[in-house]
Amino acid sequence: MIESPEEQAKQRVRQLIWAYLWLLLIEGALRKWVVPRFSNPLLLIRDPVMLGVYFYAIKAHVFPRNLWVASLWVIAGLSLLASILLSTFNVLSGYVPIIPILEVTLYGIRTNFLHLPLIFVMANVFDEEDVKKFGWWILLMMIPMGLVMAAQFKASPDSFINRTAGLGEAEQLTAGGGKIRPPGTFSFISGPVFYMSAAAAFLVYGALRRTVYKNWLLISSGVALAIGIFISGSKSSVASVLLVVFALIVILIVRPRAVNRFGWTVLIVVIGALIVGRLPIFKEGFQILSDRFTSAAEAADTTIIRGTIDRVIGDFTEGLKNIGNFPAFGYGIGIGTNVGGRVLLGRPAFLLAEREWSRVLAESGPILGLAFLIWRTLLSLQLGRLSFAALKRGNLLPILLFGSGFVVLLNGQLGQPTTLGFAVIFNGLCLAATRPRVIDSSSIAPPVTDELAVKPLPRRSAFANRLHSPGIGAEQNNGSADR
Repeated sequence: MIESPEEQAKQRVRQLIWAYLWLLLIEGALRKWVVPRFSNPLLLIRDPVMLGVYFYAIKAHVFPRNLWVASLWVIAGLSLLASILLSTFNVLSGYVPIIPILEVTLYGIRTNFLHLPLIFVMANVFDEEDVKKFGWWILLMMIPMGLVMAAQFKASPDSFINRTAGLGEAEQLTAGGGKIRPPGTFSFISGPVFYMSAAAAFLVYGALRRTVYKNWLLISSGVALAIGIFISGSKSSVASVLLVVFALIVILIVRPRAVNRFGWTVLIVVIGALIVGRLPIFKEGFQILSDRFTSAAEAADTTIIRGTIDRVIGDFTEGLKNIGNFPAFGYGIGIGTNVGGRVLLGRPAFLLAEREWSRVLAESGPILGLAFLIWRTLLSLQLGRLSFAALKRGNLLPILLFGSGFVVLLNGQLGQPTTLGFAVIFNGLCLAATRPRVIDSSSIAPPVTDELAVKPLPRRSAFANRLHSPGIGAEQNNGSADR
């Protein structure tokens, strides 16, 4: 069957989104190990792919034209004008040349707004069955990811496998005990944190829907996931996986029949725990991770749980508490990102704030900055609503993906390219998973016509049929014998 130009363009959109995902997974490896001299340009390696997606999405008539994207473009346009006319140039024009100021502003627009419509494009070209294919590859790649993280954990902090992006002599973040927080194929530990939460979502889904993924894949990726969590040295990795566990609890409350399949999930956990618990690297990683939780609580003079809650709340309230101290239109979009610091100072730095909500409010001010944060909050709530509605219909996958991805959309540091990429992929998959596959009637083969059907040979003649038929009535015609 010859595909229409629109269908061909739609297929190209799908291919480019897959390329976007793979580049997200290997971007850090390219920047650290393959071509470190091009580390800075590679920060934007997915941008041409994103523009290609939009080009073919417009050709295929699947580029989103909804209220979400329209309002995002309005905020983006106003932020650009306010930043150029009222903020950045007024603050920096006396100290920094015009070109760097424009670079920082355009990077800020790209960071906050340009990639987010991909979420809706993904939902327009993918459905639940496509999302399961993404899950298969995410689970499969969790196995080598866990092995790379284990090798990084065992290696010395200054070894080649633990080098940072670029040609500098910096080291990865440490976890204690002379160990770094292994970033896997990503540039920083934030990459594995997001990746492991997605792997946990698909792992739980595969355990609840036993026919979706093979047992070997679930057990192998489950073991790799457990190792990755405990050697990560990151409290965020534990929190991100716990959000998936909370989503599982919601499933068991709303869909009690899923409890019948929960036994298989427990079995996988038990098998994985028995395997992982015997590994020395697990014991060492678990000790370092528990020490980090304990030391953080002691430093804040609080309990581990209370300290974690205070940290989460502080991510949202810090910027709101200081909102009156920011200029009406902020200090200029893009200034608060790491790249903004690199362009203006020559080195990566958070010039305004490290927490995301504080950065957005400081860059764009209490009017446009708050509008952007409200947009992200409302979209997160909308994804949660759609995921819960899908759960009530019996579709378990969206709520699990929502548990793994809503935080990065709500509060993730979009100035970091890896975080931005996962915000798009996670929430795009979540939205696409709420769409059941619709079977195209044109793709169903037509039934065999009577002309092509082979007529069976009669088992006896017409005369024999009349002779042996049960009862001959008045209407039976015997030819010339009736005349």
